[in-house]
Amino acid sequence: MHDLTQGSITRHIIKMAVPICVGMLFQVAYFLVDLYFVSRVGDAAIAGVGAAGTLNFVVMALTQVLGVGTATLIAQAVGRKDHADANLLFNQSFAMSALCAVLTMVGGWLAIGPYMQAMGTDDAMRAAGTSYLIWCLPGLALQFAINAMGAALRGTGIAKPTMIVQMLTVIINAVLAPVLIAGWGTGKPLGVAGAGLATSIAVVAGTLLLTGYFLKLEKYVAFDFSQWAPRFAVWGRLLRVGLPAGGEFALMFVYMAVIYVTIRDFGVATQAGFNVGSRVMQAIFLPAMAVAFATSPVAAQNVGARHFDRVRETFRISVAISSVLMLALTLLTQIAPALLVRPLANDDAAVISVGAEFLTYISWNFVAQGIVFTCSGMFQALGNTVPALVSSATRLITFAIPVMIVARQPGFQLHHVWIASMASVALQALFSLLLLRGQFRQRLQPVPLPATAAA
Repeated sequence: MHDLTQGSITRHIIKMAVPICVGMLFQVAYFLVDLYFVSRVGDAAIAGVGAAGTLNFVVMALTQVLGVGTATLIAQAVGRKDHADANLLFNQSFAMSALCAVLTMVGGWLAIGPYMQAMGTDDAMRAAGTSYLIWCLPGLALQFAINAMGAALRGTGIAKPTMIVQMLTVIINAVLAPVLIAGWGTGKPLGVAGAGLATSIAVVAGTLLLTGYFLKLEKYVAFDFSQWAPRFAVWGRLLRVGLPAGGEFALMFVYMAVIYVTIRDFGVATQAGFNVGSRVMQAIFLPAMAVAFATSPVAAQNVGARHFDRVRETFRISVAISSVLMLALTLLTQIAPALLVRPLANDDAAVISVGAEFLTYISWNFVAQGIVFTCSGMFQALGNTVPALVSSATRLITFAIPVMIVARQPGFQLHHVWIASMASVALQALFSLLLLRGQFRQRLQPVPLPATAAA
C-alpha cells in the first residue's frame, strides 16, 4: 500500500500514471495486433471486427461499475486508515465479478446475432463480426476479474503489477495472433475466429497471473473466502459509485453505434476507415486517460483523509499535465494523420483516406477530451459519479440526435459527423468543469467543530 496523502502530488500522479499508461497501451495493442492481421483478410473482416469490438464498450461499462466503485471506495478507506473495510470491499467486488462473468457469457450468446444484424448491411461483414465475438466472449467475461483485482491495487496506490500482467497478456496475444489468424506454422488459418480465440487465451493467462500475485505477494487486500457471501449493503455502496461511471462508458457505446449506423450506407471501406481511425484515436487518448486514472486514487485517498487542499491541487496539476500531453498529440496528428493509420489499413487508399480525415478533424478536441477525462477521475475520487454521467449524456443532445437528423438531409457528407463530434466534446468539457466546481463547493467543506471542542 502506498500512502498518497503525503508528499509531492505531481510525483504521485506521474508515478501511477506511467505504469497505468503502459498497461493501457498494451491493452489497446490487443485490438491493434488483431486488426493488423485481420486487415490482411479484407475490408469486410476489418469492418466486422470493428463493429464487434464496439460491443466491448458494453463490457467495459459493466467492468467500470465494479472497477470505479472498488478503486474509489478502497482508496477512501486507505485514506482514513480503515484496513478492514478496504479488504471487505475487495472481496465483495471479486464475488460480484464472478456473477457478472456468468451473466456476460449468457447475455453475449443471446445478443451476438441481433447486434451484428443491426451493425451492417454486408453479409460478409456481419459473418466476420459474429465469428470474432463468439470466440472472444470468454475473454470479455474474464475482464471482470482482472478489473476487480486491478482496481483494488489502484485504490491502494499500486499500479505496476497490473501493468506487468497486461504486458504479458499482450505478448501472448501477439504470439498467438499470426498462428491462429494467419495460420503461421500450422497452415490452418482461422481468420477472425483466430483473433477472438487468441484474445481469450491471453486473458485467461492474465487472470491466472494476477490471481497468483494476490495469493503470493499482495498483503494489504487479500482473498478471504469468508467474505464472499453477498453483503448487499456493500454491493449498494459499490454500485452507487460505479453505476453512473458504467453508464458513462455505456453512452460511449451508444455514440460509437450511432456513428456506425449513420455511416453504414457509405460502404464497407468507410466503416473500415472509421474503425482504423478510432483505434488510433484510442491509443492517442491513453496518456490523458492514464493521468485521469492516476488522479482518482490520489484525490480519493486525500478525500478520505480530509486533506481538501490537496484534492483541489491534484485536479489543477492533473489538468495541466493532461492538457500539455494532448496538445502535443494534437500537433502530431495534424502533421501526419495518414502515417498513423497506414499500418492498420493494409495500404487500402479508401480506408486510409477515411481514417486520416477522421483523425484530422477529431484531433482538435484532444485537449477538451483530456479535460473530460480528468473531471471524470475527480468525480470518482469524490465518490459521486452522477455528474460525469450527466455530462456524458449531454452528447445525446449535442451529437447523437443532430447527427441522426442531418444524416437524412440532402448533401449529407462524412465530415459532418466528425464536426458534430468535435463540437459536442468541447461543450461537454465546459459542462464538466461547471459540474466539478459545484461538487468542490458541496463536498470539500471542512466540518465545523462543536462549540465545546472549539473552546
